[in-house]
Formats: sequence, C-alpha cells, structure tokens
Amino acid sequence: MGDRLARARTATLLGAVLTSLSSGTNYVFSAYAPQMGARLHITNTQLNIIGLSGNMGVYTSGVVLGRIADKHGPRLLLVLASVFLFAGYIGLRGYFDAGPSSEDVLPLFSLIVMSALSFMTGAGGSSGLIAAMNSTAKSFPEHLRATTVGFVLSGFGLSAFFFSALARWFFPDNTSSFLLFLSLGTSLPIIIGFLTIRPVPHSERPDAGPGGLTLHSGDDFRDSTSRLLDYDANNTVAGERGLNSYARESGGHEDADISAEAHDGRVTDIHPDVLLAETDSQTRSRSIAISPSRGDSGRRASSSQKTVSKTRSLPLPEPVDTHGWRMLTGWEFWVLFCILSIQSGTGLMYINNVGTIAQALLAKGNPDYDRIKAVHLQTAQVSLISLANCGSRIAFGAGADFLKSRYAIHRSYLMSLVSILLMVSQIVGALVEDPNHLWLASLLLGSGYGGIFGLLPTVTMEWFGLAHFSENWGFVTLAPLLGGNIFSVLFGWNVDAHVPRSTDLTSGPRAPASGLAGQCFEGRVCYASTLLITTLACVLALFLSVVAAWRDRRKANLTGKYEGLPQNPPPGEVLWESEADE
Repeated sequence: MGDRLARARTATLLGAVLTSLSSGTNYVFSAYAPQMGARLHITNTQLNIIGLSGNMGVYTSGVVLGRIADKHGPRLLLVLASVFLFAGYIGLRGYFDAGPSSEDVLPLFSLIVMSALSFMTGAGGSSGLIAAMNSTAKSFPEHLRATTVGFVLSGFGLSAFFFSALARWFFPDNTSSFLLFLSLGTSLPIIIGFLTIRPVPHSERPDAGPGGLTLHSGDDFRDSTSRLLDYDANNTVAGERGLNSYARESGGHEDADISAEAHDGRVTDIHPDVLLAETDSQTRSRSIAISPSRGDSGRRASSSQKTVSKTRSLPLPEPVDTHGWRMLTGWEFWVLFCILSIQSGTGLMYINNVGTIAQALLAKGNPDYDRIKAVHLQTAQVSLISLANCGSRIAFGAGADFLKSRYAIHRSYLMSLVSILLMVSQIVGALVEDPNHLWLASLLLGSGYGGIFGLLPTVTMEWFGLAHFSENWGFVTLAPLLGGNIFSVLFGWNVDAHVPRSTDLTSGPRAPASGLAGQCFEGRVCYASTLLITTLACVLALFLSVVAAWRDRRKANLTGKYEGLPQNPPPGEVLWESEADE
C-alpha cells in the first residue's frame, strides 16, 4: 500500500508543477505591454499601474486564499484560479481588439477596468500557486521540503519563458492571439491540477489535513526520516531494540529497566510507521546522546548509564506554531517583510519594465528602429529572466537543503547572496548602453529573483511553523506590494519625464514613426535614476539578510544545537560524545 501513497505524492508534485507553470504569467506582462501601450495610447505610468494591479492580485489575495487552503484544502482555490485567469486575459484581449479611444491617452474608466482585469489574472495565479505550494509542503517531510517547494516554484518562474517563447515563435506580431492563448493556456491545465493535487500523509504528518488523502489500513508511508530511528547492525541507533541492545552491551542490569520504560511510553512509544515529527537537529542530538564514548571498558559502563538516562529524559519539543497577531507583532516577521519588499520590489520593477528598457536602448537616437527586432529583444529578455528564475528556485531550494542537512548551514544565510545578485543586476542594468548586452542584467536579476522564492517560503515555515503556513505566507507576501509599487511607479515617472512633449512629436529630426507615442529616445538615461535607487535599496536588504542569518545562528546556539555536524550520519558512522562537545 506504500506504493499508493508514493504514486499520490508523485501525482501531487507533478500536478503542482503544472499548476504553478500556468499560474506565473504575471511575469510575462512585459512581453505584450509595450504593444498594448502603443495601440491604446497608454502612458508609461498608466502601463505600470496596470502591471502593478496584476502584482496586487498576486500578493493582496494571499492572506485570504492561504486561510482557505489551510482550512478547506486546495480544490476551491484551483477552481478560482482557472476562472480568474480565463476571464482576466479574455477581458484584456477584448480591450486590445477594440482599439484606441478618441482621446490622446487611455481614459480613466478604461484604466480602472483594465487594472481590474489585470488584478484578476494576478489573483488567479496566486490562487493556483498557493494550492500547489500548500499541498506540496504538506506532502513531503522536512528534509525534502525546500527542494520540492522550490521545484514547484520553479514552474511559476518558468511560466514567463514558456509563454513568451511561444509568443515569439507563433505570435511574433499578433498580441491579440497571444492574449487569447494566455486565457486558454493558463486556465485549462489547472483543471488537471484539480484532479491530481491533494495533501498526502507521511511519517512526520500522518494526518494530511483538509482535502488530503485518507489513510487506509496497511498503508506504509515510512521514508528516510522514519528509518533514522531503526536500529541496524552498524551501531546507528534508535528505537527500543537499539536501546536494549546497547544497554546489554554496556552492563546488562539496565536492560529490563529500559524495556519496561519503552513499553509504558517513556522511551520509544513510537509506532514504527507513524513517528512524531522531529527536526534534523533533534535527530542528530538523539544519535549523539546514545552513541558510545571512547575510552576503556570501565568508563564505557558508567557512560552508558549517563547516556541512557540522558535518552530517557530527552523531551520532544513542541512544534513551532506562530501565526496571526503574535507573528505580526514580532520583529522577525518584519525583517522578512522588509527583505521581501525590497528584493521582490526590485525584481518586479525590472520584470514589468524590461520591455520598455529594451525599446529605450534600441530607440536611442533612432526613432525609426525596427519594431519586430524590438519585440524579439524584449521577449528574449523575458525568456532569459524566466529561465534564470526557474533554475535559481530549484538551485537555491536544493542547495539550502543540502547545506543544512550536510553542514548545518541555515537556509537564511543564502538570503545575503540573493541581495548581492539583485544589487549587481541593478548596477549592470544602469550602465548598459548596448541592447545586446542587456542579457547580463536580466540573467543576474532572474537568478536573484528566483532565489527569493526558493528560500523565503521554507524560511517562513522554519520561523513560524507549518500548521498555518499558507496564511503566514500570505501575510509575508504582502511585502512586494510596497516595494513593487514604489519602484515601478518611480520607473514610470522617470521614463515619462524623458518622453518628448507632444509638440515635439510631429516635427524635428526625432519625429517618431506611427505607434511610438510615449517612447523615450535617450537610452539608459530614461530609467538609470530608478535603478540607482533600487541599488541602494538592495544594500539595505543585504544588511537585513545578515540580521536574519544572525537570528538563526543565535537561536541555534541558545537551543544548544550542534553546529557543523552532518545532519544524518551515514550508516556505520558513530558520533562520539567528546566529538560533539568539541
């Protein structure tokens, strides 16, 4: 029957990746935004408002949707995701097909409606992603959680590449068809997710929770975490049999005492298939506590009494469960909030405007630049960001798991690297003058942006617990609204300030071709000031990332965790007490 759970867990993971791939199209906005702006006479500031509305849909809906996921499971969210994505993109396509109004700029009412439609696409993407993340986080044990969640989030990051690549191949100059494809290509695959995604129980979480798979009698969901407590012939200890064997070797007179306590539940009242959740550090501490000491046989006998006594009195600490007002009033939440606000705000500003950046570089001193070439350049940047975003989510998630399990390096330590990548990307972006070199800034930005979401969800679980993870993550993901709105609006103002006035558009050597109203012709000067601001903001994020790392190290020291030892000693390897004390 264990195969049934394994198949369900695999189906959940694959369905979650497919759903997240369909949910991340908010990042593809810059692939069609310049064309939409040119056709409907939308200013750069208005275009950023529409793009930000999509971001607001992603992040403002997180708290409510997360609470629904925690209490009712993923299926309702998947229905909402499919409906919102279809309606939002179909509505935007309708506006695009209707063409410009008689006014020189987009009317206020049209701006409000298009912003609402963009908000729907963002809320739909958020709904699908939360359902996918929630079920994945609950279906895998702690030592695999960052890897699997990062794998799901990589689909979210890959979404922009997938859809922008299709746009470049099949709809190179047909924005209307591309929007239709987005409406169908995002909503229909989520139906598959509806049929496959559900939380699956495992050794650390026998109850899968609302909407989860129900255990049948005979189900065996032991994984590597469970088997850490199984005794083997190489002295990798734990469990009643291991303790009794060790006591017999050490003196024999404690054998009955240990066995009696095992049966009354004070030592190992753990069913071999259903284990109480333990963190990696607790498992390591237990292995250290019941490992033999080096020394002569006399010392070994006295050491065994101390060791067995230590094992008997070892408490299983309560799992972390911080949420609601208690979380919101703690400084740790606000450190994560500020880090995410700056890092994701920088990323969103660049992602939403990389098409404008590409066009500004191409149009410098050349009002008659090739529009098809501009489309290819901007979709290439979107694809590159998406690929880097995807790969970085997997790499940071798996890398964080490896470093923690192998070297006891906390996941929060890697947040400093994310801040550095984003800071360097902004410096490079501000200095690039040749559009053919813009790829470097996009690559760095995508890598840093993916790193954010490869790390922060798992850091949020570690700091505040899994029981209310979706709700807590919803509060944390309100942060991009602050940074994203500020940086994106500043970008729009900066570009609009360098756009020629209407009196200059019909005369002079820089008279633009049709459809280029609102275009800046000054190259990197159009936006460099904004990138300087985001560079300084990333310096602040780097400082806060160091604070987060200091928090985890300080907490580990206070709780007496062993730093620098392997999380799971390989079979046959004995950890001696004197080594643990060094």
